[in-house]
Amino acid sequence: MSGGAATDYDELLAEAKRVQKRADRHLIIGSVLIGTMILGLFGLPFFVYGLWLLFKGEREGLPVRPFLMTFVGYLVLVDGAMNTLGAMIDVLANHSLIVRTFIMGTGLVFDGGYFWQYNTLLVGGASAPGEKAWEVANGVVLFPMRIVAAWGFLNMKRWGLQWMVITCWMGVYAWVGYMWNLTTYAEMRFSDVLAPVWGWWLYNIWYVTPFIVIPFLYTINREMFTDD
Repeated sequence: MSGGAATDYDELLAEAKRVQKRADRHLIIGSVLIGTMILGLFGLPFFVYGLWLLFKGEREGLPVRPFLMTFVGYLVLVDGAMNTLGAMIDVLANHSLIVRTFIMGTGLVFDGGYFWQYNTLLVGGASAPGEKAWEVANGVVLFPMRIVAAWGFLNMKRWGLQWMVITCWMGVYAWVGYMWNLTTYAEMRFSDVLAPVWGWWLYNIWYVTPFIVIPFLYTINREMFTDD
C-alpha cells in the first residue's frame, strides 16, 4: 500500500471511529433514559438520532458497526435495563409514592396482580402467587446478564455474542414460565381492570424481544468479533 493510500485509509478509520463514538454517545444516553421507563420519551430522540448517524455513516461507506447489529444490541440493553428496574423497584421500593402510583396504576389498567392486595406480603409489592419469585429470578439474574451480554456484543466481543444467545434463550424460558404463572391466576389478575387480556398482550409486546433477536443472532458472522 502506497503512502498516500495508507494515509487515506487511516483517515477513513479515524472518521469511522469518530462517527461510531458520536452515535454510541447518543444511543447510550437514549438507552439510559428509556431504561428508566418514566423518562422514556425524552430518550427516544437521542436513540433515533444515534441510529441515524450510524445508518448515514454506513451508507457513506465508513467501516462502522453494522446498523442492524447496533439496533439489536441496544434493544437488548434497553430491554434488560427496563426489566431489571421494573422488577427490583417492586421488590425493594414498593412503599415509595412513585411506585405505588405508577405500578398500582398499571395494575388497574393491565394486570390486577399489581393492585390486588398490594404490599400485603412480607417482602411487599405485588402479592400475586409466584410473581415475587419471577421478579427476583429475572431482576437479579437474567436481565442483568442480558445487559452485560449486550454491552459485550456492542463492543464486538465474541463472549458478548455467545451470552446474547444464551440469555435470549433464557428469556424464552422465563417468558413461557411467567405466562403460565400469569394465566394460572387469570381470574384474579384480569378481573376488574381497564384492559384485561388484550391490553396485557399489547403491553407484553416488548417482552417477546428474544423471539425476534434469536434468529438474527444465528445469522451473524462470528469472525467479526474478537476474543480480546
